[in-house]
Amino acid sequence: MNTTPFTTPRDLLRYAVTRFNTAKLFFGHGSVEAFDEAAYLILHTLKLPLDRLDPFLDAKLLPDEIDAVMAVIDRRTNERVPAAYITNEAWLGTYNFYVDERTIVPRSFIAELIPQYFAPWVNEPENVANVLELCTGSGCLAIMLADAFPDAHVDAVDISADALEVAKKNVATYKLEDRLTLIQSDLYANVPDKKYDLIITNPPYVNSSSMSKLPMEYRAEPELALDGGKDGMDLVRKIVAGAAERLTDDGILIVEIGNEREFAEAAFGELGLTWLTTSNGDDMVFLLTADQLKL
Repeated sequence: MNTTPFTTPRDLLRYAVTRFNTAKLFFGHGSVEAFDEAAYLILHTLKLPLDRLDPFLDAKLLPDEIDAVMAVIDRRTNERVPAAYITNEAWLGTYNFYVDERTIVPRSFIAELIPQYFAPWVNEPENVANVLELCTGSGCLAIMLADAFPDAHVDAVDISADALEVAKKNVATYKLEDRLTLIQSDLYANVPDKKYDLIITNPPYVNSSSMSKLPMEYRAEPELALDGGKDGMDLVRKIVAGAAERLTDDGILIVEIGNEREFAEAAFGELGLTWLTTSNGDDMVFLLTADQLKL
């Protein structure tokens, strides 16, 4: 039973923003500030359209509705879990995915490049027949890749059986079971013996020093999906080393490495990395061709 003085979404929104800012919550999983996250959590909890706050701001809420929103505000503030774990949903571009604590919250700068088919590096998207996505997590990038390249089959790999259960749910939602195969594998270990036109990966790349400084919201995510070792490149080295023999002659490898460009250049700079432009600049995603990888 509601015992607060709040009666409307406007009341709850003001209260949530104050709670979030007072607690100094970190916003890095879809929202960029307390207001946006509070609005999203309130609208989601009340099952209202996520893009229409204004018409409902002064609507009188039922006591159980207020209790439900208060419980969400309390959990976000006290447990400091990402909002996506509370709502079990995350957005990447225009795509909506199921997510829970078994996988990291979907986020990737590679997602920005998929709608343009990685132009100009992929000249004829319709000729892309096989795509490999390593460290798929919730399956978000694999699903976007299957959607962008309708003539391709996508193999999506993760070492975590738990993460693949989440991915399976998302693949079923998008009805891609016939074109997207989920594979439990330590990188290439269980990957089919075939050549891929594209190998795409957003692997664990956080270096040891940065891991120790992560906000609590990130520490709520599986460490396995974040920790990239001392310089963040432990898995990236294995991915780069094994890519050449699995790419077609004109295939490409695309790797997201977050804020680790310095370490990536130190590890692979002699290969001649091409840095792709994203909304966060030219430091987040690099590309290598099959020819470069064979050197």
